[in-house]
Amino acid sequence: MDSLSGISTFVQVAETRSFTEAGRLLGVSSSAVGKSVARTEERLGVRLFHRTTRSITLTAEGSLFLERCRRILGEAEAAVAELSDAAHSPRGRLRISTPQLSGLIMPALDGFMAQYPEIELDVDLSDRMVDIVEEGFDAVIRTGEQHDSRLVSRRLGSCGQVLVASPGYLQRQGVPTHPSELVRHACLLHRFPATGKLERWPFQLAAAASELELPQTFVSNTVEVLGFLALQGKGLAFLPTFLVRDALASGALQVVLDDFVDQIVTFWIMRPASRYPSPKLRAFSDYLSRNLQI
Repeated sequence: MDSLSGISTFVQVAETRSFTEAGRLLGVSSSAVGKSVARTEERLGVRLFHRTTRSITLTAEGSLFLERCRRILGEAEAAVAELSDAAHSPRGRLRISTPQLSGLIMPALDGFMAQYPEIELDVDLSDRMVDIVEEGFDAVIRTGEQHDSRLVSRRLGSCGQVLVASPGYLQRQGVPTHPSELVRHACLLHRFPATGKLERWPFQLAAAASELELPQTFVSNTVEVLGFLALQGKGLAFLPTFLVRDALASGALQVVLDDFVDQIVTFWIMRPASRYPSPKLRAFSDYLSRNLQI
């Protein structure tokens, strides 16, 4: 290829699946984008995209080429960043994905934007399992163990999880003293968006005890909704402590069955292993590790 511009054009088309959108982002016409891709395919002797009147998708060769091109562009960006880092503050667009926990995430993002006004944030706030590499994210924040060899992870912090209910609900329905009593209670359950499975309440029971079948009074794919309903006295919910910290301190919620629950949730920030962390990503990761109130 004549220069990195051909690689950059190919990657932009692969990530947007559109010559028009790639051209808009690159500041050139869609026809110029198409000609650049055609020249690249001609030089390589392979077809990189399947094209129809409605869609553009990568061929098998295109997918392989995309992974290498992202690595090349990442290294080029890192080289430029290292030379300019001493003279300039972190800047540029940062595309990230975070859990749908606005009460936890937004204060940290607000503080980061104030401290780094030259960094533009493009945030996907959802609980879906994004493909960091294929979807072109700079970083994602997630919980749980991470086993993707394509990613580099950094631990941001951990917190406990507790079973809570409002004093009004407990006064009406009684305070459970053993998990087996929950079959007579309203249970507010979390469903994992990626798998569709209900989150199991991790009670420590005798080895011979059978797993509890909890009443599915209300099911949601985001825990903030469950916290709201628990505050309204609609039932019991199993929630991370950062979400109910203020409600517990004020007495609006109470912990129940604490002796039967011992579970920790850990937050991680992850980035593609094939890319060097840019100054903007390093600044973001460092800021979150200091300021995310888990």
